[in-house]
Amino acid sequence: MAAAGDPRRQPRTEKAAPMPELPTKPVAHEGHGPDRKAVLAASAPWLGALLNVLPGLGAGYLYQRRWRAWWITTGLSSAWFLLGALLQPDPAAIDPRTRLVGLGGLLLLAAVSALEAFLAARRARME
Repeated sequence: MAAAGDPRRQPRTEKAAPMPELPTKPVAHEGHGPDRKAVLAASAPWLGALLNVLPGLGAGYLYQRRWRAWWITTGLSSAWFLLGALLQPDPAAIDPRTRLVGLGGLLLLAAVSALEAFLAARRARME
């Protein structure tokens, strides 16, 4: 127990320090969170490339928070599907060569987007 003469039991007589004044000038708002290059540099290049290949359709761009690249990849893959559906002469008779062309186009898109995602992340880390 604290004794009667203990300074911890004495009431405080000093006043608290005054609060600092708020700035009167408006502060320019730069946005929320880190900038694009910082996010891209923080992402693992190999993971961005892998996510563009395995699940496909630009999932690596979502990981890197590169929305424009994701929309372009999604648009290209959707256009490839639509083109294949429109150019199919008879939907009942599916030619194996047509399937290979469709799959080859999507694999090419996945390979190019994986390489681009890897190089972009590595380039951002070098800067």
